[in-house]
Amino acid sequence: MMHRPLIEGRTLNYLRSGQGFFEGTLGQIEREATAAGVPVIPAETAHFMQTLFYGIQPEQVLEVGTAIGFSAAVMLAAMGPTGHVTTIDRFDVMREHAQTNFKRLGITNQVTLMAGEAAEILPTLTGPYDVIFLDGAKAKYLDFLPDCLRLLQPHGYLLIDDIFQGGTIFNSPKTIKHRNKAIHRKLNQLLDHVFRAPNLQASLLPLGDGLLMITPR
Repeated sequence: MMHRPLIEGRTLNYLRSGQGFFEGTLGQIEREATAAGVPVIPAETAHFMQTLFYGIQPEQVLEVGTAIGFSAAVMLAAMGPTGHVTTIDRFDVMREHAQTNFKRLGITNQVTLMAGEAAEILPTLTGPYDVIFLDGAKAKYLDFLPDCLRLLQPHGYLLIDDIFQGGTIFNSPKTIKHRNKAIHRKLNQLLDHVFRAPNLQASLLPLGDGLLMITPR
């Protein structure tokens, strides 16, 4: 969704270039992904996550949607040598790319890469996790929510990416293409649930394609 920004162009340009660039191998992986059109979290989301992580210093993080491993590497860069990320992906090709990148970065021993469907794996996990990052199948976010809240530390954070769907999330269902209707419906149900749940505190951040941040009350 990086080609459908939610905010004005000059502001977006500063968010993605004015905050500085990642250095070394991590920066190289980001540039390679951008050049190849591989979707990774955009710079403004990555910088926010690193700022958050430097502040709260999580030890255990769960990620749903590994892709090429860039977001896991971004998180680990701010977690220190004892930090650990457990990440789930169902696609063989993505896991292969991720494993290669983890080796390039020298962080293989800080990552547990799980193969399979998150819907099947999440119920088997015991946690707890200081942060959970959802960046997988958007239509499944609401289904994943109970397990994520079960696995989350009492003062932990659940971060859910790509909430706004290029700004279409609040459009009339009649205007949504058939292939996207389930995503549109489920994301709206997720927002309705989260902002009405008395046991949750949540905020929407206009970073990338929208980041939903949730913590238990």
